[in-house]
Amino acid sequence: MGSEGDRKPFLLRLDPATMAALKAWAAEDLRSLNGQIEFLLRAALRDAGRLPGKARGHQAGGGPAPDGSAPGERHSGPPARSPAVRGPGTLVKGTR
Repeated sequence: MGSEGDRKPFLLRLDPATMAALKAWAAEDLRSLNGQIEFLLRAALRDAGRLPGKARGHQAGGGPAPDGSAPGERHSGPPARSPAVRGPGTLVKGTR
């Protein structure tokens, strides 16, 4: 992704239960709600092979940091709990 000025604002309507779950997950991962939503969307796009060129890389291409946080929101908090959103090379308990 580019600079903060390159981002497009977008209104998103969510049901209260989904919003509460996202807020709780964001707090656990030490991210803002917006950062968590961006992280999840980017992970879904990456997993589906739909991220455009430069955004596929980590850091150098402006993609997610190795810890999965959005640019400008990097932290040393715990990794994501869902195997679907863990980065490459992350071992899921009981696998090799």
